[in-house]
Amino acid sequence: VLAAWQRPYLNIFKHFRVEEWKRSAKEGDVAALMDTRLKGTIYRIRGSNPASSYLQLPRAGTQSLGLTGRYLYLLFRPLPHKHFLVHLDVTTEENQVIRISFSNLFKEFKSTATWLQFPFVCGAASEGTARRGVPGAAPADVRWTCLVLDLPSILALYLSRRYSHLRGVKLCSNLLVKNLCTSDLLFEPGVTLAEARLGDLSCRGVAPMPRELAFPVPKGKKWHELYDYIRY
Repeated sequence: VLAAWQRPYLNIFKHFRVEEWKRSAKEGDVAALMDTRLKGTIYRIRGSNPASSYLQLPRAGTQSLGLTGRYLYLLFRPLPHKHFLVHLDVTTEENQVIRISFSNLFKEFKSTATWLQFPFVCGAASEGTARRGVPGAAPADVRWTCLVLDLPSILALYLSRRYSHLRGVKLCSNLLVKNLCTSDLLFEPGVTLAEARLGDLSCRGVAPMPRELAFPVPKGKKWHELYDYIRY
């Protein structure tokens, strides 16, 4: 059961005050920028190899975020023509730490008892420019993406382990990141509160994206025309 302070969702960057760098760490070329299109602060992480620059939460590897929400949301955009890497450290009910990694460097899925590596295929605005289904450097017109990870399901499916909590996150170059969030709710982008009520989505555990986690959609446009939504 989610602790009260983590309900209905926890905005990780806001809660841990990433911009103060007291409870988070940064290494290499990490910069906070104002993004006019997304109407807010984003973090740009870039470097010649993924390990050289990163943003890490919590600050020390000995600490744990202790976040128990079922879904982890990562709002990010790979940098064009580059490779990126994301590490998530999760703890099982048996108190074992398992690393889940996503990268467009990985050619295929690999797993060990303590590490799951998922190849990430970047979506492009114009489908024709990217070889769909093939990992590799991000295309020139790579989109902002909402990546949703069902952490208990991933651990159960690939390692037959029971999920306890999210211990740490390491966002390595090369990417832009807007936010991270955990929740037991499945947020559906592009759905308004009214539509959610009308379609009675709440009984299926589906909710509209909270405003502080949502990507802006200009009048006359649809969410899915502008952004990618990927669920694991």
